[in-house]
Amino acid sequence: MIVLRQVIGDELRRRRQDQGRTLRDVSGAAAVSLGYLSEVERGQKEASSELLAAICDALEVSLSDVLASVSTQVAQAESTDRTLTPA
Repeated sequence: MIVLRQVIGDELRRRRQDQGRTLRDVSGAAAVSLGYLSEVERGQKEASSELLAAICDALEVSLSDVLASVSTQVAQAESTDRTLTPA
């Protein structure tokens, strides 16, 4: 089963790490606690739309780019699930 908060968290973490930034840096820029951002990245907390927008702003990426990437990943996982599930 696909858990959307995990896919979103993985995408946010990947983008942060690709930029070489720390959780502390992004949490400060997004005005979100470091612990909460960590939980979002690990898929343990579901970010509100406002929080997600703040994190994207802090990462200097558009919300639409993050959501498009997440959508593609979910579609690929669904496709894989369908091919593995016997009819």
